Amino acid sequence: MSSARPGITMLHHRVLTACLAFTAGLAVAQTDTARLETVLAAQPDAVRARYAARHPAETLAFFEVAPGTTVIEAFPGDGWYTRILAAYLGPDGRLVGADYALDMYPRFGFFTLGQVQARENWVNQWVDGASEWQGPGDALLSAFVFGAMPDSLDGAVDTVLFIRALHNLARFEADGGYLTAALEDAWDALKPGGIVGVVQHLARDDMPDDWADGSNGYLEESFVIERFTAAGFEFVGRSDINFNENDRPGVEDRVWRLPPTLATSRGNPERREAMAAIGESHRMTLKFRKPESKEAP
Repeated sequence: MSSARPGITMLHHRVLTACLAFTAGLAVAQTDTARLETVLAAQPDAVRARYAARHPAETLAFFEVAPGTTVIEAFPGDGWYTRILAAYLGPDGRLVGADYALDMYPRFGFFTLGQVQARENWVNQWVDGASEWQGPGDALLSAFVFGAMPDSLDGAVDTVLFIRALHNLARFEADGGYLTAALEDAWDALKPGGIVGVVQHLARDDMPDDWADGSNGYLEESFVIERFTAAGFEFVGRSDINFNENDRPGVEDRVWRLPPTLATSRGNPERREAMAAIGESHRMTLKFRKPESKEAP
């Protein structure tokens, strides 16, 4: 592999190989390392600049994501992973975006009525917006809202990805059962043996439980594992590929102080520099599997 490829290093290659060796069965043969490297190398500079923090090659390999499969991406946001996935899954693949339920948005407290109303048409807007960047060899895109998944997805999905998407579902769970609904949709959508991949801001063991409830962006690993296994999923394993030991928040801190948001340092260059030096958050990377033959609890 040429070291001249932007964003792909020998370290990436070695870790990616280790991740592939970790997985088992047919999915190993299906994972296309060369295709993934090519897709990542072709991304814009702003996307490739985040590879050192987000490790997309290693992460997608750990989750056994393969071309030609169907993937649900929870809360795709501005589409950082979306564009990578769409190109990697290819013309025989399908990428499905899943947004939060509309009635969850007013609970954040900072969305205006107009912004909430604008999300009523998010399913169509998300697909239509892809036309600005989607290539002829990209996966077919569709979308839905958690709690209202179309029947056509039942048992049709290979992988569900919750990448930095669980904290808000957990934060508002008591208000509307949003996390429960998302896990039920994931269960119904997945084929037997299908994979759930989680990347989530990780609360350290010494942080208070009430701080790590999602409102500050962080969740406890034990909480995530308990919720997924209670929903019927098997815990397959964890990886430290998205750890950042420099991220050591106090109880007054929230994850959005860090890149890329840097929300608490606008107008304060010194704090901005300090937060940028920490880098993106300390993140758990967990893999779950829907059993081959088991009913939901």
